[in-house]
Amino acid sequence: MDTSLSTELAWRYANVRAAMAAHDLDALVVSGSEYSGFEGAVTYLSGFQIVHRYAYVVVPLAGEPCIVFPSEARYVGEHGTTEIEQVFADRPGEHIADRAREAGWKRVGVYGLDYIMAVRDYQALEGLELMPFDVEFDLARAVKSEAELDSVRDSVRINERGFEVFLEAYAPGKTAAEVMAAAEEWFVTEGCGRLTMNMVLTGTDAFARPEFKIARGEEILGEFLLPSLEVAGPGMHWVEVSRAIASGPAKLSADTERMLEAYGEYFEVAGSAMRPGASCHDVHRAVSEAFVSRGYHLGHVTGHSIGMTMIEFPKIGEGVENQLAENMVFSMHPHAIAPNGEDCLYMQETWLVTTDGGVPLSSLPMQVFRA
Repeated sequence: MDTSLSTELAWRYANVRAAMAAHDLDALVVSGSEYSGFEGAVTYLSGFQIVHRYAYVVVPLAGEPCIVFPSEARYVGEHGTTEIEQVFADRPGEHIADRAREAGWKRVGVYGLDYIMAVRDYQALEGLELMPFDVEFDLARAVKSEAELDSVRDSVRINERGFEVFLEAYAPGKTAAEVMAAAEEWFVTEGCGRLTMNMVLTGTDAFARPEFKIARGEEILGEFLLPSLEVAGPGMHWVEVSRAIASGPAKLSADTERMLEAYGEYFEVAGSAMRPGASCHDVHRAVSEAFVSRGYHLGHVTGHSIGMTMIEFPKIGEGVENQLAENMVFSMHPHAIAPNGEDCLYMQETWLVTTDGGVPLSSLPMQVFRA
């Protein structure tokens, strides 16, 4: 490995190459695209943040990595931020295929084969044995370094204050757009840029429905809503922190009140359940019991690893046997839905796995905040 790499980037390459060796890969191609929101994987292995277009980081099992851009992407990002060789090619896939043939690579893993890699580049790799490597790559980066945890905590700080700004701006009768705009101004001011994905769940004055909505001007807010706030700060680590909001006099539905009780129980249980060595399946069962025992079902994954890509593997869910490890970070957000399919409760928290169990990284109590 090039000794000019920072300690942090060298640590990441060591983790990824260990996963590559375990799966007998000669090389790995990590795809990233601003178009689909999958920028983070490229940044993770190069230091470069995609501002427009797409790019690939090519990592041989032995030898120096490089980052390959389409020629038209020469000026759509701060190229001086990357620590590895940069290549500009009219067709990146053809360049990668040429490099593979010259090096004698046979078995090549691809992160982003299903959702990110451009068709023309996939076609150019014909003849190589391609292995989908999304899950394996995510597992290799699931344990965060101390530098990454600093970035995570900064994103939580920004997200938590953003929720407070949203709460301060909220009042029944306002539009979702004008209330979210106040929070978005804070997020952008703090360096999130375009890395925000903020929505609302609304319904009646007594309950919210399960569907996620873009915060538009025609959405008039009632006396109860569920903001869904997801941001990445300057370090590009995504987090999710939000709580339910109601006006002072709002009377919540009976199902919403019971779901709130279940949320309190989940929050208590998660601390002990999210311990190193526990399986994702067991954590899911432990934290979902409060909801299932009350007759509610979960309409969205209970939780998932989160990092430079918003949703990473492993997920906290049924049948997922991957084990938690110290310094993994998870977004937890049980999406509780009543049997009638109407009443819903959805609140987000970002958790850190420590030797003593799970620790919520925000200081917000798990409650409905009254405005």
